[in-house]
This record gives sequence, structure tokens and C-alpha cells, in this order.
Amino acid sequence: MKKQERFDKFISYFKEQAPNAETELAYLNPYELLVAVILSAQCTDKRVNMTTPSLFKRFPNVLELSKASVDEVFSYIKSISFPNNKAKHLVGMAKILLDEFHGEVPESVDDLQKMPGVGRKTANVISSVIFHQPAMAVDTHVYRVSRRLGLVTQTANTPLKVEKQLMRYIPKEYVHVAHHWLILHGRYTCLARTPKCEACDLKSFCWYYAKLGI
Repeated sequence: MKKQERFDKFISYFKEQAPNAETELAYLNPYELLVAVILSAQCTDKRVNMTTPSLFKRFPNVLELSKASVDEVFSYIKSISFPNNKAKHLVGMAKILLDEFHGEVPESVDDLQKMPGVGRKTANVISSVIFHQPAMAVDTHVYRVSRRLGLVTQTANTPLKVEKQLMRYIPKEYVHVAHHWLILHGRYTCLARTPKCEACDLKSFCWYYAKLGI
């Protein structure tokens, strides 16, 4: 099967099944999403959503977070993975957001990466979710699913290589939602250790399923 045909089938399926797929992180504004995405690194969205309500009640905006001590922020996020580093990142992020961006979350991936705790993946999430920019955030789910489906070659062995190959074939208008298609499929169907191949509607063109020879 040609690469473009594989992408066409992938997009066609999810356009029908999940046209409005979106992040499972709970947020009300760009500031809250930025905080939530920073916290979600190597942590589940479910755990983040259990943690952020009290955090946002105490620090409802960038200004309040910028004035916080790292120790106090830590006390609100200690159930999250790597709370020490993330507490430092959140306070540092808020200060830069105020000093350099007047408290407004920037749209540019490059600008977003100027803040601590914001790598390329996090920046792409913000740019995609908030601003609907054609940015593809590659987390473990996107990396795994895109390789298994054969959307990218097996030589695409880094997140950046996967991102570039996906961006080459997915039309710009679908990039921001395709990110969620891949994440959600990886989270609930194409599991890392025990993928639910028999229940998957994509197995007819899945490279991994064909390789298994089922």
C-alpha cells in the first residue's frame, strides 16, 4: 500500500469516527492548559486533572503563579511525577510569561520553548490546541501508533523524525486534530504492551498487524 493511501484511510476513518477529538486535559484558558501540559509530562491526564483544580484555585492566573514560592507550588503538585522539577518550571514559566509576553501565552512554538518545562512537544500541543496551528506534538502514543500503522517508516526513530514525516502527509487543516486521533487511539486501543488488534478498525491497513501475521 502506498504511503498516501495509508494516510487517506487513516484520515477518512477518524473524520467519521472522531471529527472533534480533543485533549482530555481539563482547562478553561491558555494559561491553565500550559500549566496542565507541563504537569502532564510522564504523567497521566487523569492524575493531572485530579491535581489542577486546587492548584488553579490558589494560583488562578499568571501573576499569582509568578509570585509563588517553589515550595508552595510543590505542595499542590506533589502527587504528580517529578514534582520538584515541575514546581520550579511552573514558577519560572510564569515569570517569563509576565516579563516577556505580558502574561499572554504566545502562539509561536519558538517563543513557547523559551519557558522552562516547555520542550518542543509541549510547545506543539499549545500551538495546536489553543491556536489550531498545524503543529504535531509527538508523545509516546503518537510515536508508537504512527509507526505501527505504517504512517511513518521504521527508520523514523526519534520524535522529530516522526513529526516531520507525519507533517509531510497530513493536510494542514487536519494536523491539530490528527494529533488527538493518534493519542486517543494509542491510549485506548493500540496499547503499548497489549494492543487490542482484534477490536481495532484500522487493522486492514496496519503495518504492525500485518507483521504479526494474524
